[in-house]
Amino acid sequence: MNLRAIGCNVASAAVELRERLAFNPEKTQRALAELNARFAAEAVILDTCNRVEIYVSRQETVAPLHIPLMAEFLAEIHGVPPAEIVPHLYEHADTAAAKHLFRVAAGLDSVVIGEGQIAGQVKDAYESAHKSTATGPLLNVLFPTALRVSKRVRTETGIAHGHVSVSSAAVDFVRQVFDTFTDKTVLVIGAGKMGRLALKHLAELEPAAILVTNRSAEKAAAVARDCNGVVVPWPQLDDALVQADIVLSTTGAPEPIVSAGRFDEKVRPRRGGRPLVVFDMAVPRDFDARIHDGDTVSVFNVDDLAREADRSMGERKRHLSAAERIVEAEVEKFVAEWNRRANGPVIGQLTAEVDRVRDSVLGPLLDKLNGKLTSKDKDNIEGAFRLFQNRLLHGPIAALREASTEGHSGGLREALRKLFGLKG
Repeated sequence: MNLRAIGCNVASAAVELRERLAFNPEKTQRALAELNARFAAEAVILDTCNRVEIYVSRQETVAPLHIPLMAEFLAEIHGVPPAEIVPHLYEHADTAAAKHLFRVAAGLDSVVIGEGQIAGQVKDAYESAHKSTATGPLLNVLFPTALRVSKRVRTETGIAHGHVSVSSAAVDFVRQVFDTFTDKTVLVIGAGKMGRLALKHLAELEPAAILVTNRSAEKAAAVARDCNGVVVPWPQLDDALVQADIVLSTTGAPEPIVSAGRFDEKVRPRRGGRPLVVFDMAVPRDFDARIHDGDTVSVFNVDDLAREADRSMGERKRHLSAAERIVEAEVEKFVAEWNRRANGPVIGQLTAEVDRVRDSVLGPLLDKLNGKLTSKDKDNIEGAFRLFQNRLLHGPIAALREASTEGHSGGLREALRKLFGLKG
């Protein structure tokens, strides 16, 4: 196996560098073609918001690709000086490279442990390279195996259970309050980024209506366009609060926009006791905390949501060791199967070559002794030659299999080819 995974991620390189090394579709195709032509390497480029990685495999008879050469290659593609790239690159070789890909695909090397999006990105990266004929025998086995490992980790462990971001944690809260959402109205107050992320998750619940209000009518219209919402003029906020079942508020106002007195006087009496869930994601807060009554009105702030996200992350971490065990077992299985495929032809050629040599020596000998030997004598001589052959081959074959379990049988395969004059 001559496999390398070389790249950088959020842990090794700041976003300022990662964005300079990012691949668009045109650069990806050009880079894959260059890796194939210049280095005779099969390749896959994995580019996400958190990582840029190049997986390359070459024939075992040639030198592997290392960080300095790949840094020069990246510099050429992106116009970034190699000296700025090298300190931030990591390199995984052979078995470690396979393990790294399996962990990446399973979401074990992600900022958010167990995230599901990365498996789709790995799949897209592989399919793009495969479509461009940039992959070959090793990567065409490695990447589908990584996707299968990812699926196994997600289905056999709890690594992907629960929301682990502040915005998505909001969904967990509303599910505890409402059984259905097709008759619910969501009110968005303000246009903050976190609120938009939370709205994206809540919109997946397919509420009946989404209302948007903001002091700036232009900003309200922009948010409404993104979510197919309806703009409510800012002076009609109280009326919107009466209609709403779920509120997302991220105005960034210096003080609460809805005081307890205002809510109790102008909103609560008109709601008829209907449940209301308010996600006050603003800092400072938009809603007076005293509005929360623990009965019909629930107000959650950003710290509440963060605690929910942390709790979910804690649950995922409990399953991390089980996920890692699956990866370790799958890596061992992959390496053994790959080496079995690679060793099989060599062992077959080696056996055939020794058979040929044995027959070339034994045949003339038996012809020379023809008439002087009994059938039993011939059987004994042939048996002795076969025993000698088996003992001769036992050492190389055993050493090859042992090297395979350790993940470095390539050099020994090449040595056997040269020693016995086998074809590559």
